[in-house]
This record gives sequence, C-alpha cells and structure tokens, in this order.
Amino acid sequence: MATVGMGDIKKGVRLIVGEVPCKVVEFQHVKPGKGAAFVRMKAKSFLNGKVVEKTVHAGDKFEVPVIDYKTMQYLYDDGEMYQFMDNDTYDQLGLSYEQCDDASKWFKDGVNVDIIFYKGNAISVAAPEVMELIVTETPPNFKGDTSSGSKKPATLETGAVVQIPYHVLEGDLIRVNTVDGEYLEKVK
Repeated sequence: MATVGMGDIKKGVRLIVGEVPCKVVEFQHVKPGKGAAFVRMKAKSFLNGKVVEKTVHAGDKFEVPVIDYKTMQYLYDDGEMYQFMDNDTYDQLGLSYEQCDDASKWFKDGVNVDIIFYKGNAISVAAPEVMELIVTETPPNFKGDTSSGSKKPATLETGAVVQIPYHVLEGDLIRVNTVDGEYLEKVK
C-alpha cells in the first residue's frame, strides 16, 4: 500500500489516521529555531466528519486509503437518511445525516453527487464542485450600495447561505463553488 510522509502533507491529501480514512483540510509546516521541523495538520474523517488534529514528525508514515467514487443521483430526504440512486443499476442507497454532513446543504432533487466508498461501504458524499442555483432570499438593494467588494447574504434554493454582490437579486441564477461555499458569477 502507498504511504504518505511529512513532506507529502498538503490540503486534500487522503490518509489513514488510526484506522480511519481522512482528508487533510488544514496544515502548517513548522520550523522551530531549535529542534527538527514538523507539520501540524487537521484531518477530517470520511466516516463521521470529525476533525482530528495531529502533529507529524519526520519519519512518520501514513497509509493512503483506497477510496472509490461512484456518481449517483440525489432523490430525497426520508426523515432519517438521504436517499440516492445508482444511475446504472437503479439501486437505491441511504446515507445518514452525519455521513452527508457539509455536502447536504447543496442537495437538490435530481443532482448527481459522488458517493465515496471505502472497503466496499458507502461512507460519505461529495457535492459537485460547481453548481448553478437560484437565489430565493436576499435583502433588497439600497441607494449607495454600489461599492465594489461589498457583499450581502443570500439563501439559495437548497437552503445554503452564501455571500453575493449587491447587484444579484432574488430569482437570479448564480454559479457557486460548493467546496468553499463562495459565489462565482451570475448566470446570464
């Protein structure tokens, strides 16, 4: 199996921390005035979404998990789980709210998402990186709200809240980066 060392740790790298497959969400290389360099990292578990903080020293090695992705369609929320359908076999799969965690705010009927499998079991879900969504609620513009760089909160059709420029109004279709939760552009 492949391994990851201290020098390989970057944002987005997948590794196994204490038997749990994780993804690095934050890292910092530290070179103290005295002693050896080390890396402080925060890794998010694919299993339950919990963030683990770990200090990595030279010589520490982590295994790389074998993770498979399968594109499936989001169907609905049944009150206990989110339901997805395999586009090829039409089989249905349910994932708990904890497994879907951050991605769930981007779920919209019929959207294709990537289901993440580890050792044959569905463990998490990833929403598409960029989505086009309708602004359903945002404060009205006021005279003088034209300064560049200013933003206002907007609720999208999925319930997610993002910061948008003042020229975007309710009912407008916008493109959003779901990884950072940031407004990209207004769709014409």
